[in-house]
Amino acid sequence: MNRKYAIVLFVCGLFIMACKKDNPVKEQIDTWLGFVQPVNFPIPEYKLISNPVTKAGFELGRAIFYEPRLSRNNTISCGSCHIQSSAFTQHGHDVSHGIDDRLGTRNSPPIMNLAWNKAFMWGGGIFDLDLQPIAPITTHEEMDENLENVLNKLRALPKYTGLFKSAFGTEEVNTARFMKALSQFMVMCISSNSKYDKVIRKEAGVTFTAEEQEGYTLFKEKCASCHSEPLFTDGSFRNNGLGISPINDKGLYVSTLLETDKYKFKVPSLRNLQFTAPFMHDGRFLTLSGVLEHYNAEVQDTPNLDPLLKKDTKRGIALTDSDKLKLTAFLNTLNDIEFINNPLLSEQ
Repeated sequence: MNRKYAIVLFVCGLFIMACKKDNPVKEQIDTWLGFVQPVNFPIPEYKLISNPVTKAGFELGRAIFYEPRLSRNNTISCGSCHIQSSAFTQHGHDVSHGIDDRLGTRNSPPIMNLAWNKAFMWGGGIFDLDLQPIAPITTHEEMDENLENVLNKLRALPKYTGLFKSAFGTEEVNTARFMKALSQFMVMCISSNSKYDKVIRKEAGVTFTAEEQEGYTLFKEKCASCHSEPLFTDGSFRNNGLGISPINDKGLYVSTLLETDKYKFKVPSLRNLQFTAPFMHDGRFLTLSGVLEHYNAEVQDTPNLDPLLKKDTKRGIALTDSDKLKLTAFLNTLNDIEFINNPLLSEQ
């Protein structure tokens, strides 16, 4: 009898452990901390005082982010083109694939550390995170829907009226609350636990290897002017010498109509490169080695080429094979496994 009782207790114990293991989101929600600024990051650009992140607001935003009803035929969600395991990019596609498998013209940028961004999209034009989702929702190649239709779809579902009630104290689904909820989810997509971050924060036992340290020194010498720490982007728009594409994408110029902005695109973060290929605004490079070789020997002298890439008669950034290996070793320290596996950010 004692033996049977012991077996029952053992099985029950395994079941309880499995339940805990299978529900990591509940564990994190139960210890909800809200938005926490990493100690090695600057003050956010996003005005959190106007839209503080709450547990209920975040949960609503997460549900909306993964909701395919945001698209015309209810097939494409934000999460379709921003996949967590790819650091919220659309891995494997050079340009975005949207509704009816329509092709966009640019690579899906990562949803990552957006609280520190001043401008959005590869070609700019949007300066408020709360307004950014309007672009993919209404773009023909992406979701091909209008906002009022989206809100009407959500209003018809008790799930959402309940979530809006919990987040904002009212069941009313309107544009402002819809946008603020999405922002609450997106600002929580923080990547700050790479090896680099742990070294910078002097966490016990974490140090660069000799090759990584040499790569870090090279990086600060050759790359940090545009990809400044700790976000590894300065948020600016620059022409990095890719040349004029077959579709003649003029980048920032489309938003500003200033000749001096032609062929300038937003400087991307270098975090999580292991997960975000292909690279550049049009996804032309499949590998990091291809990117480094571009800067070493393939920079083209197009209008508004960034002055940092054009010195005297030379273009680009001189890199030896040894330099490339060391830089790659350092850039790999920017990969954040915890971020791409964070269950709090996953579809529920």
